[in-house]
Amino acid sequence: MQKVNEDMTDRDRLPGEITILGQKASGKLKRTIGYLPEERGLYKDLKVGALLNYFAVLKGIREDTARGLVDDWLTKLQLSDWKDKEVEKLSKGMSQKVQFIISIINEPKLLILDEATEGLAPLIREEIWNCLSMLKAQGQSVLVIDKNVGNLTRIADRHYIIERGRTVWSGSSEQLIAEPDLQHRYLGI
Repeated sequence: MQKVNEDMTDRDRLPGEITILGQKASGKLKRTIGYLPEERGLYKDLKVGALLNYFAVLKGIREDTARGLVDDWLTKLQLSDWKDKEVEKLSKGMSQKVQFIISIINEPKLLILDEATEGLAPLIREEIWNCLSMLKAQGQSVLVIDKNVGNLTRIADRHYIIERGRTVWSGSSEQLIAEPDLQHRYLGI
């Protein structure tokens, strides 16, 4: 982080503030945001069910309620057989499904996914995208950073292409699909 700060000049910094769901960004908003990065970071020595219960309680869910939610999500993502197995035995895709559950277990007002399906097997990617479609249908707000236009256009209401901190294009799914040159230039597809 220090290297980034040393390389930045005042000219590189953009003015403004961050608001989330109409509120100035602060620590209070932590429980209202779910975040799923591309990188996996799980406690490998815990069992899957115990890990999920731990994060649910950490996010403010009562323990008895957490157990039911964990079981429901394990069933939805076909992980029930892994509940009592150590996290270290999970494949990359299964680990990402567990992290997906962690990001949504507390029903956040905003879910952020940062290339969360990158490098996963097609069936696992599809499971996660199907869950996102279901959450969207239930009114969940989702911000997805991804270059998979096919899946993005399935769930996104608006698309934004950002380069060096500035929006260089925005539009609907139909507009994005209609501009293959734009997809190639900014998304490399």
